Amino acid sequence: MTQQQHGVDVESLYPFLYSDRGNIDSVLDEVRQSTVAKAHEIIELRRSVLATHGPRIMACARQMAQCFAAGGRLFACGNGGSSTDSQELVSLFLCPTGGARPRPAFGLTNDIAVVTAMTNDIGFDIVFARQLAAMGRANDIVVGLSTSGNSENLLRAFDEASRRGMLTVGIAGYDGGKMAELDSIDHLFVVPCPSVHRIQEAQTTIYHALWELVDALHEQPVEHTRGDDQ
Repeated sequence: MTQQQHGVDVESLYPFLYSDRGNIDSVLDEVRQSTVAKAHEIIELRRSVLATHGPRIMACARQMAQCFAAGGRLFACGNGGSSTDSQELVSLFLCPTGGARPRPAFGLTNDIAVVTAMTNDIGFDIVFARQLAAMGRANDIVVGLSTSGNSENLLRAFDEASRRGMLTVGIAGYDGGKMAELDSIDHLFVVPCPSVHRIQEAQTTIYHALWELVDALHEQPVEHTRGDDQ
């Protein structure tokens, strides 16, 4: 790989790889400093997210627990790294550790035959919405993760889920993107940061907190009404 690709100056991202190459101790020291700096960044970002979204995370978890108590299921989706995060979220609910109660959860990116068929025959923009149209029902939950908040297939999924009376939860980065403009998202958690890596790390904390809170709650089933937390 050249030092500069796709308009990105690699040296500015990893200066320790290009400075004083003959001195390994100096390079290792810069690596350590970079690692510590990144750790401090994510710690501060997580604190900021807690301060901003703490009560709303609790309100969201309570509604999710009520949906599960009413027989609801969780569907999760995302693209790229967010797809991997959505699959981890599903595994948290479906196959929990430590004696936690398992709950029905499905990843909308898991069935590659379905994903590639719809992408090839219709288009990738509907790959999540079409699955929710076939399987979603009132009291189900959909969680969509996006770093940018602009993924068209997520926007359509939220609209479809809302039409079907599902509880909709969005987790985005930057300023929330187009997800912040939707009326079809009941709970939106935005991680305001310019770094994709820090955004995704903080998003992981959000959905882990949701899972832990849902597991701790023992809610009675209630009819889901959009905007209860607003």
